[in-house]
Amino acid sequence: MTEDDTVLRVLDGRVKWFDATKGFGFIISDESETDILLHANVLRNYGQSTVADGAGIRVKVQATQRGVQAVEVLEVQAPVVVSVPLSDEQSEVDAATLAALPLEPARVKWFDKAKGFGFANVFGHPEDVFIHIEVLRVSGFADLQAGEAVSLKIIQGRRGRMAVQVMSWEAAARVGQQA
Repeated sequence: MTEDDTVLRVLDGRVKWFDATKGFGFIISDESETDILLHANVLRNYGQSTVADGAGIRVKVQATQRGVQAVEVLEVQAPVVVSVPLSDEQSEVDAATLAALPLEPARVKWFDKAKGFGFANVFGHPEDVFIHIEVLRVSGFADLQAGEAVSLKIIQGRRGRMAVQVMSWEAAARVGQQA
């Protein structure tokens, strides 16, 4: 290993693909000639178990004998969305309304990617919160695991409480520290 192998750089890019089952994926960046390996452990250290394909990402990378690898995730940016689509609602949530909603701490009860939805429990509330896969995708996630700690922005829908944005617990804590 050479001295250059220990030099860390910060790069911005997009997730090319990530497979939680395989435990890795790749990032593409205009600042790198090759794809950047993103290992599941590096993503978990950021507080997420998955990341959506196409999500923006800022990482610290290191060149190794095996190629360029992410060693720390600094930020994940969900795809830019003007409004959040709600499958069973007549209206959509616009960006201003979404920004004004508080983040509520929750734990994933279950999520089934094949079915396209799942539920979470918000601390201090007895009712479940519905999470649609499209809301998950526009929040920068590909999947959720039972028991995973998240923060949700929630509205009251016709059928009950439903998430309109999902953030990892760690990312929400960083947002709270910046406020």
